[in-house]
Amino acid sequence: MIKSALPAMTIVLTLLVVSMTTAADISPAQMLTWDSRDFSGATRYSLEQRDNQTLLRAQCINGASALYLEQSIDLQQTPVLRWSWAVANTFANIDETSKAGDDYPVRLYVVKDGGLLPWRTKALNYVWSSTQPAGSDWPNAYTANAHMLALRSGEPPAAGKLVSERRNVREDFQTYHGMDPGSIDGIAIMTDCDNSQQPATGWYGSISWHAEGD
Repeated sequence: MIKSALPAMTIVLTLLVVSMTTAADISPAQMLTWDSRDFSGATRYSLEQRDNQTLLRAQCINGASALYLEQSIDLQQTPVLRWSWAVANTFANIDETSKAGDDYPVRLYVVKDGGLLPWRTKALNYVWSSTQPAGSDWPNAYTANAHMLALRSGEPPAAGKLVSERRNVREDFQTYHGMDPGSIDGIAIMTDCDNSQQPATGWYGSISWHAEGD
């Protein structure tokens, strides 16, 4: 099962195109309406109210499911991606650089579609790693067209505590794929635990795109 090839080979070829040049906040409730794909059992996604905000809760027991949406985002105008996420736990004794260890309690994909040349499709995977150091990166275990970036690592200081992330996606494509994509075409989230056979729970807050100075 090639889970991480999803954004690189499958998502962008099967989604309904929603063309956008800028985007407002994408709420957890909206994310729950995205199309889904199960790879090995279903991750259960649901809404959870906490501290006067709505979060998307992902409960994984031997599952691997993604929620995905294609939308064209102009990275010349809004290259900065912001979101928040949390985990209850990470996985023990896995090698995330291998196919057998390709599990993450939370991950977020951004995808540049290769069009009629699917081998030119490129993806970035922002992940909460179980074993790789925060700030590290490595090629995806399934396809060189996707690159993994560990933004967080290890057990959270407090289970379920939201942390905020900010990435300049245009700069990341330049750094890790050697290209200026101009725009991206798809976004996805996934909590998966089928390889490790260890349960995991994660949460996702709102996702938004911003100008570089914002």
